[in-house]
Amino acid sequence: MSAISVLLIEDEPGLVLTLTDLLSAKGYAVTNAADLASAEAAVASGGHDVILLDLMLPGGSGLDLLKAMRSRGDATPLLVLTAKADVTDRVEGLRLGADDYLGKPFDSAELLARIEALVRRTKDGPARRRRTEAAVRFGDVEIDPERAEVRKAGIPVTLTVQEFRLLMFLVENEGRTLSRACLLEEVWGYDGAIASRTVDVHISSLRQKLGDEPSDSRRIVTIRGFGYRFDSNPQGEPRREPRREPR
Repeated sequence: MSAISVLLIEDEPGLVLTLTDLLSAKGYAVTNAADLASAEAAVASGGHDVILLDLMLPGGSGLDLLKAMRSRGDATPLLVLTAKADVTDRVEGLRLGADDYLGKPFDSAELLARIEALVRRTKDGPARRRRTEAAVRFGDVEIDPERAEVRKAGIPVTLTVQEFRLLMFLVENEGRTLSRACLLEEVWGYDGAIASRTVDVHISSLRQKLGDEPSDSRRIVTIRGFGYRFDSNPQGEPRREPRREPR
């Protein structure tokens, strides 16, 4: 069995050496790209199972690379490495399609856990969750699970891979209050020991794209201090019964 390939897009020599040693010791095959041009070439060559992306690169921004990847349908799992103070950049990274972010400096064990979760989620694919096969409609939104497409009032809505996974899990569990820990485990593949605000960022983005007013969300309801609940018919229309399969 071939080693899992990690593309490390990072220009700081000390961090590159540290991460390469850490990942190699765990059996990963690591390739490094230290500037935007070499990163673009490495991504274009394909064959990587996970990408670790620093946003501040010689030659340009890692956000531009991420945007280009997702716009052409490249769904390679990607974890953004960013300074903890760069709130705007990490939020933008998640909205452009990054699977998650990790602030520098970070704990090695947490980085490994997140990489393992990304790899596991990719391998497990749709088997990690129950699937709704038929088209789903609520309000003026229609979801085609088989084609992974969403339309609002007949107009295609562009969702990132993780936004679509999150939306489907919410829809399939309509009426249930889902904790952030549950969403991280079921949608991202993280265990309960990992804390991340990525769920909240993805929820916010989903609300905006589906036309659900963030300040008074009717369909993706915030349960303060706990998590979220999906309600397809907040105004009392006949409720769609979600298709559930036994665990």
